[in-house]
Amino acid sequence: MLDPSSSEDTGAESDPEVAREPQRKPSVLSAAGKRRNIWRTGGERLQSAEAGGAPGRGAKGSPSAGDEEEKKERERAQKEEKERRTKLQIYVFVLRCISYPFNAKQPTDMARRQQKVNKQQLQTVKERFLAFLNGETQIMADEAFCNAIRSYYEGFLKSERVSRMVQGGGCSANDFREVFKKNIERRVRSLPEIDGLSKETVLSSWITKYDTIYRGEEDMRRQPQRAHLSAVSELILSKEQLYEMFQQILGIRKFEHQQLYNACQLDNVDEQAAQIRRELDGRLQLADKIARERRYPKFVSADMEALYIEELRSSVNLLMANLESLPVSKGGPDFKQKLKRSSMNNSFLDIGDEGDILSKSDVVLSFNLEVVIVEVQGLKSVAPNRIVYCTMEVEGGEKLQTDQAEASRPMWGTQGDFTTTHPLPLVKVKLFTESTGVLALEDKELGRVVLNPTTSGPKQAEFHRMVVPKNSQDADLRIKLAVRMDKPPNMKHSGYLYAVGHRVWKRWKKRYFVLVQVSQYTFAMCSYRERKAEPQELMHLEGYTVDYCDPQTGLQGGRVFFNAVKEGDLVTFACDDEQDRVLWVQAIYRATGQSYKPVPPIHNKTANSKEGNMKSSCISLDPSQRQSVEDLISAAPSCFDHAALFTVLQKHTLQHRMNDSFSCLGWFSPGQVFVLDEYCARYGVRGCHRHLSYLKDLMDYAENSVLVDPMLLHYSYAFCASHIHGNRPDGTGTVTLEEKEQFEAVRSRLIVLLENQITHFRYCFPFGRPDGALKATLSLLERVLIKDITTVVPTEETKRRVQKCLEKAAQINYGQLMDYAQINVDSEEVPEKRLEDTLRLGELCIEVLQQNDEHHSEAFSWWPELMAEHAETFLSLYRVGMDSALQVQPVDSWNSFPLFQLLNNFLRADSHLCNGAFHKHLQEVFIPLVVRYIDLMETSIAQSIHRGFEQETWQSVNNGSATSEDLFWKLDALQMFVMDLHWPEPEFASHLEQRLKLMASDMMEACVKRTKSAFDGKMQKASKSTEFRVPLSVCTMFNMLLDAKKQSAKLCVLDYNQEQQYHSKIDVLIDDTFKEMILSLISKCAAVLEGVLSKLSRYDEGTFFSSILSFTVKAAAKYVEVPKPGMDLADTYIIFVRQNQDILRDHINDEVCIEKVFDQWYTSSMRAVCVWLTDRLDLQLHIYQLKVLIKIVKKIYRDFRLQGVLDGTLNNSSYETVCNRLKVEEATAAVKAGDGLQGISMRDSDEEDS
Repeated sequence: MLDPSSSEDTGAESDPEVAREPQRKPSVLSAAGKRRNIWRTGGERLQSAEAGGAPGRGAKGSPSAGDEEEKKERERAQKEEKERRTKLQIYVFVLRCISYPFNAKQPTDMARRQQKVNKQQLQTVKERFLAFLNGETQIMADEAFCNAIRSYYEGFLKSERVSRMVQGGGCSANDFREVFKKNIERRVRSLPEIDGLSKETVLSSWITKYDTIYRGEEDMRRQPQRAHLSAVSELILSKEQLYEMFQQILGIRKFEHQQLYNACQLDNVDEQAAQIRRELDGRLQLADKIARERRYPKFVSADMEALYIEELRSSVNLLMANLESLPVSKGGPDFKQKLKRSSMNNSFLDIGDEGDILSKSDVVLSFNLEVVIVEVQGLKSVAPNRIVYCTMEVEGGEKLQTDQAEASRPMWGTQGDFTTTHPLPLVKVKLFTESTGVLALEDKELGRVVLNPTTSGPKQAEFHRMVVPKNSQDADLRIKLAVRMDKPPNMKHSGYLYAVGHRVWKRWKKRYFVLVQVSQYTFAMCSYRERKAEPQELMHLEGYTVDYCDPQTGLQGGRVFFNAVKEGDLVTFACDDEQDRVLWVQAIYRATGQSYKPVPPIHNKTANSKEGNMKSSCISLDPSQRQSVEDLISAAPSCFDHAALFTVLQKHTLQHRMNDSFSCLGWFSPGQVFVLDEYCARYGVRGCHRHLSYLKDLMDYAENSVLVDPMLLHYSYAFCASHIHGNRPDGTGTVTLEEKEQFEAVRSRLIVLLENQITHFRYCFPFGRPDGALKATLSLLERVLIKDITTVVPTEETKRRVQKCLEKAAQINYGQLMDYAQINVDSEEVPEKRLEDTLRLGELCIEVLQQNDEHHSEAFSWWPELMAEHAETFLSLYRVGMDSALQVQPVDSWNSFPLFQLLNNFLRADSHLCNGAFHKHLQEVFIPLVVRYIDLMETSIAQSIHRGFEQETWQSVNNGSATSEDLFWKLDALQMFVMDLHWPEPEFASHLEQRLKLMASDMMEACVKRTKSAFDGKMQKASKSTEFRVPLSVCTMFNMLLDAKKQSAKLCVLDYNQEQQYHSKIDVLIDDTFKEMILSLISKCAAVLEGVLSKLSRYDEGTFFSSILSFTVKAAAKYVEVPKPGMDLADTYIIFVRQNQDILRDHINDEVCIEKVFDQWYTSSMRAVCVWLTDRLDLQLHIYQLKVLIKIVKKIYRDFRLQGVLDGTLNNSSYETVCNRLKVEEATAAVKAGDGLQGISMRDSDEEDS
């Protein structure tokens, strides 16, 4: 941006502000009087001040308090006068640079700056996001997006650092958006993948919703009618826009600019080219004078004197070459004061452009006239009984007539309404009497009056003398009438004025003027002739500035004067009445829209005042009044210290830039760069001085907490360093002693500033904004620490300084955090409150460190260990409060474990902080607490097992009993607690895991043994008859063993898949116990079957009891119906089997266990039947034995088959043996007894009894 070219120094005889006053001192605007537009020379101002102060000093020997105040006020006025004079002189030079540039161009490659966010906008944005979170908007969003917005609102928008950043002027809407985008990118990456919806789509959707919330209810389609200058400062500006910008920068008023513009003849390119040639010649003469008189600046080396003169001459020669390269056609009459503008920006560059040419046909006025005729007096030439009447007309319009009246009483009160477009209409009123002659064609005219009404004329009726025919007796004929002319809305003022101008009204004469509003923004000053609708001449008032002025010599007519001035034009007006002048100036002031408000003079000046006593109120183009302007424009540029003037110009330009609507961070706009470059090249400002001044101004802002781009500081510092150290790209140049001293002072000041910014990096660069600024600051610090171009600063030196800054930063950040948290350390507070405050403070500390890692770690990527040390220092400050809070906690309180989990989860995830100093200290503090907690939990669980089994009712609870569920939950909770601790030290973590697994194995073993003991007790008390039903408590015991086996896989197995012997032991114990319980249950069921079979044994062939039973049944059957012997026994057993099957099926939770029980039960039952039949191989079964066994076997087979017992088990050898024996017995019984089996058969097709 800044051209690193060496330019001349204007000499050693420079004053700090202005080098040399020319013989004619530049005139300035008075700052002490009420009228701040009086142009006077500096000598006049100083003389008047001295004259005013002399009597006061002579009156008293010692000055009073009033005299002191007067002296201070006078000194202040003189200081303001001097500053004002300097700014005016600078503005003259700036005008010339803009009007005829031949060195610099407006850069087009500068980074586009974003609109800054102010305090009001920040508050509005907060309200919009809060409204969204409260559900007061129509924006649809899911929970994840709402959480992201809530985090953004709480963590960013409400942050004090954001408020500081906004106050520093370095925050834009784009910064807000980028911070939100960075936050949601981290969130979206952690979300699970969704089929058909990419994370890029989610990000895009969230950003769109964010933009909608940020804009709120604004109508984005509405565009401003007219862009403000600050809104287009980032674009390529026209000359008019540059003029307006530097008027604001230097505090120059519009009418002053217009007068200086005309006086400098900026619209005359030939004059500007000649002025440049005169300036360059003056610089060459100054270089020759310095060489001749040997009045060189002080250089770091005496050998540079000759080189200095060569630099001065070469810079002038370069300017001459640039001027020579301009085509001559550029200076012709077709050359416009416009810089080349990009077509893409034309819609914004409407400021300062000439409007459309206003034509006479655009000015249209319409007037309403009321003519009221009241009466006539002095009528003597007509008989009293004659009829008279009046006519009235506006020339060019229709004619109206009054009613008829007798000549003795000529009174009417008739009103006529007319419409005209003439500002100066002609109204004719005539008096007639009726002609009595037979041959008379027209009535006789008695008199007439012609009026020229205006809108400002009288509204009341007045008498007017009428013009009568010759030889009429009515010599004193008068008519009383009123003519009222309404002022149309677009007519703002009117009246007669004297005027003379350059473009219009070129002759001084009196004309009738009307101020017309053509449109909302267009006004015209029009002069009219009588009976003309269109103006004779008109002047478009856009761009003009109106003000009072003193009488002009050589102009006849008019007593009080005022003028309107514009670049290239000056129009002087005069009227005869002071009040009329005030009304005219006020009306034109409102029409022009000028910022300067004219102030009426205190004393009026008449036209015959002596010229020597006049003080000109404005700069005009009249040669008689140009003396004050000539002092400014004729001052030789080579006689000024342009280094000092440029320092003032650059300082005010930077101030204007920092206060505009863009987040510039210290960068000038393209238009400002262009003017400053042109000024430096044209008036020989040395590049090193320019950058040193720039650095000082930027550091002033940075020290006041205003955000400044460190890259900008780096560029300017690098240029100065290369210049001072003789390493410039364009070769070695001269270096003055003053430049070197200033450079060293700037370097020392810059080191302090950079170290302070690094120390306060969280507040100077909040949330990593501006992007890359902190990294650039570190790079600049490393560059500044290089003392000269040959000495390379050791890396350890930079690292040491940064390390020291970060140590201070840790203390500052922690102090700020304590103030934010508002935690007061009080030793008398209850332990719970202190622990709660420590936990909340720990969360805030983690948030601070996470923000540092997220937003600032990249900047410190050269030294990541420094950020780790910064974090350790920060945590060491927190450690003091944490230790004191933990020491006051009760011995048996475990509320501090969440604090360990919070800190440990954060520390173990950071590779630099994991097992660091604070992390190790945290482990040392909590190791005794963890061990004690586990010891107490082990004792508590053991006691709960003992008490639980003593009071156990064995009612089913979830997957087991109440005691087992409580045991497994406690063991699992204890292991999950230790697991959630995520103990970072591997050895102690392994020890904790092994101990918990061993504890779980021991506790589970005790539980299984107590369960087995209870089971055996239940089985011993159970009945062996068919009335036996499996108790629900037994099912609960089975379920508990099954759950214990399942839990053992989780509670007793180490994570690294190495099963220890205690785990194998508990598995074996559970399996053995389970088998024993099944065998016990099957034995009980087998005992019931054996009871049934023992009853059937009574029917064995050859026994005494069998013979008795058979005889008794046969005898009884003759008299009554005897039930089938043995069927009740079979039915009872079948019901026993089925109901126990249902109990086991419904109350045991494991299908495998049920199948195992049923398999063994079926197998044992068939084996028992087979053994019973085998014992009776030599005996034939009794018919009733056969019927019972057939029914029992078939029902058992089918029931177990329905319960899922496999065919392989169902059709075992015992079953086959039983089936074969029963079939043989069935065949034998069928031969002997016939239908004695009563339909009971082993055939599958037989119907089953219910």
